[in-house]
Amino acid sequence: MPRETGGREFSFSSTDFERVRKLIYQHAGISLSPVKQDMVYSRLARRLRATGKASFADYLDALEKHGGAEWESFVNSLTTNLTSFFREPHHFPIFAEHLKKIGTKRPIRVWCSAASTGEEPYSIAITVLEAFGGNASHVSIMASDLDTNVLATAQKGVYPIDRVEKMDPERLRRFFLKGTGAQEGMVSVRPELRRMIQFQRINLLEPNWPVKGPLDVIFCRNVMIYFDKPTQYKILSRFDPLMEPDGLMFAGHSESFLHAADLFRSLGKTVYALTRASRPGK
Repeated sequence: MPRETGGREFSFSSTDFERVRKLIYQHAGISLSPVKQDMVYSRLARRLRATGKASFADYLDALEKHGGAEWESFVNSLTTNLTSFFREPHHFPIFAEHLKKIGTKRPIRVWCSAASTGEEPYSIAITVLEAFGGNASHVSIMASDLDTNVLATAQKGVYPIDRVEKMDPERLRRFFLKGTGAQEGMVSVRPELRRMIQFQRINLLEPNWPVKGPLDVIFCRNVMIYFDKPTQYKILSRFDPLMEPDGLMFAGHSESFLHAADLFRSLGKTVYALTRASRPGK
């Protein structure tokens, strides 16, 4: 096997890295920082082994020529899925108040557009049930992600018990089942919680989304950081017409959309409302 200084299994040149950056940007809109070179090597070296390629050049040549299912593995390898239950907890009381404001008189639609392994959409579902006292048949939740591997985990709704150890005990008792026997040390979300959520693979760069409006809330947290400003603006411009005039969008703690102030205005705490809804006559 070819080796590189530093004991690497495969040679990985700056040309290879720039090629990866170009391909992941074209295919998934992800803008990789130059400092991610080591991360890219370690993630994609696994794909070289799995596909039997001797070099990054060979792997990338095959990807471009034949692609197919390997595109999915390529993208999955380069996406990061750090998440937790009730992450950025300040958002959920705001979300709950918005739900109560709308009430039960009409259907409510929520889209979690970066579902990862499911902790976020299940946190959304728990908040919905708590807001409406368990009677939430008028609320629909769609949860999507680019990565099919994490979506498979999300749909199962089974997690190591340490993922929920900081959760309120009453909430844990109400919404989770503790595993026994072979499932000792695991918890699963209760079936009624899983039934509330429709999981689906969606690439936010695809020209057509299988998403029906009007949406009352969009959670798009900690995914925009992977996109450059023009790509962010393009996605936000597609969110706008999907939303109810008084709809809310929740962003990640390090995300800011000042460059899209004509579309969304900040309400503080990384919560956004539609700019058009605040214009006279709207």
